[in-house]
Amino acid sequence: MSKLTFDAFTKKIYIKASKEKLYWCWGTAAGITSWFLRSATYHNSKGNVRDPEEPIQAGDDYTWEWHNWDEKEHNKVLEANGNDTLEFSFAGSCRVTVHLEAHGSNTLVTLRQYGIPTDEENKLNIHYGCSNGWTFWLANLKAYLEHGILLNETEYDLRNIPLAGFEFVNM
Repeated sequence: MSKLTFDAFTKKIYIKASKEKLYWCWGTAAGITSWFLRSATYHNSKGNVRDPEEPIQAGDDYTWEWHNWDEKEHNKVLEANGNDTLEFSFAGSCRVTVHLEAHGSNTLVTLRQYGIPTDEENKLNIHYGCSNGWTFWLANLKAYLEHGILLNETEYDLRNIPLAGFEFVNM
């Protein structure tokens, strides 16, 4: 990406953790629910539910549920190489790629969301909303792995506040 556009964005963060630990955090139901989701279920190509510690595979279907949000994300794992790259469909027809690159005792996490429709509603809800959301969640992942704390709100129920997803920084 040579310039900023509304059809894609990239977020990067260095995290003091191994590539293997970060891959587990993204690539298993147990891992992704430790810092990001309330619930994650992956079904393999035969329709069987994967064990929470079992690595996801390309072709898996997933259902994600967040804290403080009633919507569910039903979509597909597109790539999971077991090492440094995961890709999944997300927010309708968008795609998200997570790439991990070791840098000594740190790992550079690069998240790219692309294929975002560029009508006004999707510029607001997907580009702006997801870009802000991923910024928080990557910081939450860093806080979790480096300091053992979670920054997301689990004490207060924010679901009945109409603009909570746009106003609360730790939703």
